[in-house]
Amino acid sequence: MADDTSLFSASEPALGYLYQIRYALLEILRQPEEIACYIEKDDDVDFTDPEEGRILASLKHKAPGDTLTDLSPDFWKSVRIWLTDYLKDKNLIIPTRYFLVTTGQVQIGSLLAAFLPSAKTPDDLLSRIKATLSRSTSKTINKTSDLLATLPKDKWKSFFSRITIFDHQERICDIPALIMDRFRSVRTRFRRPVYERLEGWWYNQCIDLLTAERKEPFYGREVSERLSSFSEQFRDDNLPIDFERAEPKDGVHPDSDDRYFVKQLRAIGLRSDRITRAILDYYRASEQRSAWLRENATLDGEVERYEERLVDEWARIREIIFEDLSSDAPEEILQQSGRKLLNDLSTRDHPNLRIRRDVTASFVAIGSYHILANDERPRVHWHPRFTERIAEIFHGGKA
Repeated sequence: MADDTSLFSASEPALGYLYQIRYALLEILRQPEEIACYIEKDDDVDFTDPEEGRILASLKHKAPGDTLTDLSPDFWKSVRIWLTDYLKDKNLIIPTRYFLVTTGQVQIGSLLAAFLPSAKTPDDLLSRIKATLSRSTSKTINKTSDLLATLPKDKWKSFFSRITIFDHQERICDIPALIMDRFRSVRTRFRRPVYERLEGWWYNQCIDLLTAERKEPFYGREVSERLSSFSEQFRDDNLPIDFERAEPKDGVHPDSDDRYFVKQLRAIGLRSDRITRAILDYYRASEQRSAWLRENATLDGEVERYEERLVDEWARIREIIFEDLSSDAPEEILQQSGRKLLNDLSTRDHPNLRIRRDVTASFVAIGSYHILANDERPRVHWHPRFTERIAEIFHGGKA
């Protein structure tokens, strides 16, 4: 196995790509909402304002202490990208600025210092550029020099005036805190889980864009809407829903699953496809409830009180459905009644079946019922004669 210093390590390029995506999220939150954003289009990140024009940004995540000097390949390779774009737009229909965003530091007194935001453009900038390029033996920089030779001399000043270098920029691990600083409307203790949901959505959207599944650019208003949606999940009357489509890694096996809640379902003659759905609801509810507790979503005693409401509602509906069953009712009728009880609780939308008012995902309630049915001494059951037949249902007749 290669060690951490291997020349062939992929960690640095991978970090660079992840930096682009994370930095783009930070920047789109900083920009006006009508600005369009692309990833890896004409540069690492592109921003287009309908009135102000475009920004092409090259992003460089460098090792701590990295310094950009006159012959820094990062700068001159970016210049070649920008110049290619500049030459395409011969009529300069769309005004474009070119940014190099780097975590490194521009060397004081170097040529590159003339491109810092606060720098005054020196009168001899163009001659210094030519002198710097003439000293280079780098193939990368020579390619830039060759391309510059195709640019008319009267356009050099216009082109280089569009370039700005932003050094000392946020490192990838610092960006989440900067993004969360913009979550002023989100309670402090919930900013981290809201951020994680926003970034997860953002990464998936970026993948769709890079694979052409998504055709349109990003807009700030879209990110704002998504942020608002995630933050609303942490209101006092709501909770986040993260596992609505989740499935167990080992799959679902309704015919061989021997958990107690599954045995209860078999006892009322539930079909295999219905048991599959029950296993999914159980899994999703278990995972979701664990996530709520991990995120400290103010659930002190709330899950316990919710389960008490579920049990009370189950008992009320059970009494109604089982009321007219005779002591000698045939097994077919008993199973049918058990299925009716399960079906009734699975399909009704009663306030008592919601842990909070705006938590409407059905798997939360029915999955919680399966959790309650999974104990060796379950708090809910479906078969009308379950209490008398518990040993038979759970242990195959063994006491």
